[in-house]
Amino acid sequence: MTKDDKPKTKVKEYVESIIIAILIALFIRTFIICAYKIPSRSMVPTLLVGDHLLVNKFIYGVKIPLLRKTIIPVTNPQRGDIVVFIYPNDRSKEFIKRVIGVGGDTIEIKNKKIFINNKEYKDSHGIYSDNVIYPATMQPRDNFGPITVPKYSLFVMGDNRDESLDSRFWGFVDLKDVEGKALIIYWSWNREDHKFQGFIIFN
Repeated sequence: MTKDDKPKTKVKEYVESIIIAILIALFIRTFIICAYKIPSRSMVPTLLVGDHLLVNKFIYGVKIPLLRKTIIPVTNPQRGDIVVFIYPNDRSKEFIKRVIGVGGDTIEIKNKKIFINNKEYKDSHGIYSDNVIYPATMQPRDNFGPITVPKYSLFVMGDNRDESLDSRFWGFVDLKDVEGKALIIYWSWNREDHKFQGFIIFN
């Protein structure tokens, strides 16, 4: 090897290292874990606008990109999980909501109270900021259903029940469109207290 070959070899090594690092990062982001930023108030107070969290993409199985076909099944979303999914009405967007009903569940909302399979669902996460109760003939926010969740689908709602665009308005989430489960908040700035809050882990 000549002296001129040594710099070329070093450059090649650097390029190869960068390419490998990029491929690893893409693999992790596609199949294992990815970052997500909260864009709206629909999940307040659990998630604030601007919160940064990591989403576990592996927990619901490994999917082939674009085809959305699961090749390595792991588990399905459970009631209470916070999930990121492709918005059915605009597939260029991703939404984050809480799972309320899974395939086979019958969902009904009566005067803001949720009933699952004819039993009131004691949900400690949901909040209501508006005392007004709308009849189902006006809109489905406060009175809805009953309706049965299809197989391989989810019924989701935001924790901020009076300010959430969710399954009450646009229907169900197909399991194949679920991207992953909220894992951890790694950056959150509480504007009211002016304090940093980080590393909030979801079960």
